[in-house]
Amino acid sequence: MQAQREWPDVTTVREALARASSFLREAGVADPPFEAELLLRHCLGWDRTRYLISLGEPMPADALEHLIGLCRRRARREPIQYMIGTQEFYGRPFRVRPGVLIPRPETEILVEQVLRRADDIWPAEQPLTVADIGTGSGAICVTLACERPHWRVSTVDLSPDATAIARENAEQLGAHVRFLQGDLVQPLVAEGLQVDILVSNPPYIPTAVVDTLDAEVRAYEPRLALDGGADGLDCYRRLCEALPAVLKRPGLVAFEVGIHQSRDVAGLMKASGVIDEVEIVPDLAGIERVVVGRAGSSASHR
Repeated sequence: MQAQREWPDVTTVREALARASSFLREAGVADPPFEAELLLRHCLGWDRTRYLISLGEPMPADALEHLIGLCRRRARREPIQYMIGTQEFYGRPFRVRPGVLIPRPETEILVEQVLRRADDIWPAEQPLTVADIGTGSGAICVTLACERPHWRVSTVDLSPDATAIARENAEQLGAHVRFLQGDLVQPLVAEGLQVDILVSNPPYIPTAVVDTLDAEVRAYEPRLALDGGADGLDCYRRLCEALPAVLKRPGLVAFEVGIHQSRDVAGLMKASGVIDEVEIVPDLAGIERVVVGRAGSSASHR
């Protein structure tokens, strides 16, 4: 077989791991051992426990063939999440494929802030109305719906591909989410819908910067989910301009932002005329990552 000719020294799972790790290291990927294990387990269909106790087992020829093909693709900087078709977010597996942005760990901070701040404002079981603008894979809306099943969660995206993938994730994870297709808050305005919570991780990378991103982002992830206009703030301007029409009082709004954007976005929130309090929350690297605003009464229910 082709695999035996290319990697003739590989007979066991452990040897396949070593060869894949070496191949990825030579290709210059960031974390060869970690990525080699992910690809190997994907090819074998094993969880980590099965993998760890089976390193000495023979490596199936068909799995080795698959592994070699995936390593070649990874060497061309194709995102590993697209290759294996999944990315964990907030402890849940989300399906991902070209057409949606791959969920990032930083966005978990956005979700955490929404959950925490909502608990400060409203009674625990109040059935809040929530809108997530920019569905993507559904990571935000599906996670909120899973964490707070009594919330009425809607989500909006311009991309039919993203909406289709997010629907799959909602069904797979048992989340009740209403999917709307349109441009930012336009579907909400068209319905006359006001929400208690508005959350978004919109495109925020300045146009000129998009073409300088790492190859695996620039060449594979959808530009629609990355390009935030000349200064990266286009979507925030439009979202904040719409706050008087779509946000209830009291209300909560939370946005993920890019580096050096937090102060500008906080200013846009305040300029809407409905946000009374704004707080900026850093990520684990100390980068100001989330901007949270409160509208109406700021008094806690506690």
